[in-house]
Amino acid sequence: MSATADHAEERTSPAVRLGFQPGQVVQEIGYDDDVDQELRESIEEVIGSDLVDEDYDDVADAAVLWFRDDDGDLTDALVDATTYIEEGGAILLLTPKTGRAGYVEPSDISEAATTAGLSASKSVSVGKDWSGSRLVTPKAAKSKK
Repeated sequence: MSATADHAEERTSPAVRLGFQPGQVVQEIGYDDDVDQELRESIEEVIGSDLVDEDYDDVADAAVLWFRDDDGDLTDALVDATTYIEEGGAILLLTPKTGRAGYVEPSDISEAATTAGLSASKSVSVGKDWSGSRLVTPKAAKSKK
């Protein structure tokens, strides 16, 4: 594959744009009938395996968290998601776009991420109905040295 083809894939694949990589274990949280199946398939194609569900009992490299306004407390959901992934891992928070049922205000996302100890590294439109915020966990091991 040429460098040009690689760059084309980055532009077209939301999973690649969001930083998913081959071989990663990605845990999916908050799955329901309304999720973006194309995005799920894109992530699975990039990582080379199926997403693991909420019952996965090992540490994942990253998490995909589908969250709607009526799903409860976003801060709690983010804190819970961080327990599933390794230090320095990323959480892809997916929320309905403006005007869609379950829309979450960006200020609520920012506040919840900060309270949960996460940093927003990228926001992206990931489909017709969903927006994504890539949130990263602190690398505690580095800061303790």
